[in-house]
Amino acid sequence: MAPELFAEQYWARRPLLTRAADTGNSFTDLLDLPAVDELLSRRGLRTPFLRIAKDGAVVDAKRFTASGGAGAEIADQVSSDAVLRLFADGSTVVLQGLHRLWPPLIEFADQLAADLGHPTQVNAYVTPPSSQGFSPHYDVHDVFVLQVAGEKHWTIHEPVLPDPLRTQVWTERADEVAAAAAREPVIDAVLRPGDALYLPRGYLHSAKALGAISAHLTVGIHSVTRWAAAESVLDLVRTLAAEDRALRGSLPLGVDLADPDVLADDVAAVVEGLRGWLGRVDPAEVADRLRARTWAQVRAEPVAPLAQASAAAAVTAETALRLRRRLRCTLRDGDDGRVTLLAGRRTHSFPAEVRPALAELLAVGELKAGDLPGLDPAERLTLARRLVTESIATVPGATLPSTGHAAAREDASGPGR
Repeated sequence: MAPELFAEQYWARRPLLTRAADTGNSFTDLLDLPAVDELLSRRGLRTPFLRIAKDGAVVDAKRFTASGGAGAEIADQVSSDAVLRLFADGSTVVLQGLHRLWPPLIEFADQLAADLGHPTQVNAYVTPPSSQGFSPHYDVHDVFVLQVAGEKHWTIHEPVLPDPLRTQVWTERADEVAAAAAREPVIDAVLRPGDALYLPRGYLHSAKALGAISAHLTVGIHSVTRWAAAESVLDLVRTLAAEDRALRGSLPLGVDLADPDVLADDVAAVVEGLRGWLGRVDPAEVADRLRARTWAQVRAEPVAPLAQASAAAAVTAETALRLRRRLRCTLRDGDDGRVTLLAGRRTHSFPAEVRPALAELLAVGELKAGDLPGLDPAERLTLARRLVTESIATVPGATLPSTGHAAAREDASGPGR
């Protein structure tokens, strides 16, 4: 399906079930069951990166965490043997925040967020045969469900609250959710490996594993909403209106706050005053606040700190500089004669004379340090070092000298491990 068609007909509107036979997809390159075992047994996971549930109830974390032993006495580390007992007893394992833990999903989620324009997260749900982890509920973000292994029976119902906000969680409407889940579903289907299901926020859903271990990825899309814009507007009004002396004025001496009628005129004056300040809100400033909030939630390409630091120290005119992938950037001219680079969640200030060089890097994406325009040779190298150490650009292919430990690690990961 073309992205434009999905955006027009499904995004934030209605569910979409797509079969592997139609797309040729398989999601085992993102995660498979052996990878789940590795995460649970050898990666030193801690809560809240793992959650366990059974029959709609969340299991107390103390039942599957323990100290890591000598030198790692942190008490909330995942105990693989405890997870084994719970899983064998029918509990669902939920690996949370895999977009921060598992390299294939780091790349996948970061690129997806860049494509969609909305922040993403990834969880994995691994359910024993013939078991159900969670009762019918809704999420406050859109999701893509990607079936990785086994089969899972999904039941989808219409929302009880369309487009819920993050503060409007399903537990506040548990009775409505339970009643709606008893009605005719809009989707009643078994997902098999390679199948994908899109659910806009608010759609009720529950799933039950069938005859084997079932695993699926839930890719959560944290939509940037009009309400987020409203929050930014209200934040601005709160700041602007504080300059209004009339709104700062004290209520009468001896005011009786228990009598609403006493406050009627003051409340009316406040509402009218705020209405005036609402009209002064600059849409550009609201957009900038939304940008800052959203960009802070979307990660750029991870960098290798040691390799990039070494490359920065050794930069020459022939060193290639590549704009850090998925780093959202924009240039702005400041009133102080300097230029500001907004890059992801950070703001960088540069002398005005480097603007042509920054603009060229943002335009072409990659160039040699010696080709940074508008600067003399020494200034080019100085700027190149700063761009790398500030993680705005990276040196492609930068590596550290081998010390022999890589071979030892490779041997340790072989059949005898």
